[in-house]
Amino acid sequence: MSQPDPSGPSGKQKLLNLTLASIAGQVGCLTLVIILGAVFLGLWLDSRLGSRPWWTIGLVLGSIPVSLVVMLFVVRLAVSKINTKTGRPQTTQPEETDLGDNS
Repeated sequence: MSQPDPSGPSGKQKLLNLTLASIAGQVGCLTLVIILGAVFLGLWLDSRLGSRPWWTIGLVLGSIPVSLVVMLFVVRLAVSKINTKTGRPQTTQPEETDLGDNS
């Protein structure tokens, strides 16, 4: 029995799928860490300052935009690495084409 060529289209698709799954896992773990950090820091501040539950609620609500920014940063970094490996240009600017005589 012959094994499929890993450099073929199916091998590249599998590699891309694994890469996307790892990015999703990273984003999920980072989001969990940020939110749990906000909860524990809020609970600690509430216990120290006697302001239960205001610090916890505030930090959890504040962790949502922080989590979104971190998620965007991680995904953009991963996509730029994927584009570099596949040989696609990293610029988002359209390439200029010669449309004729410019005299």
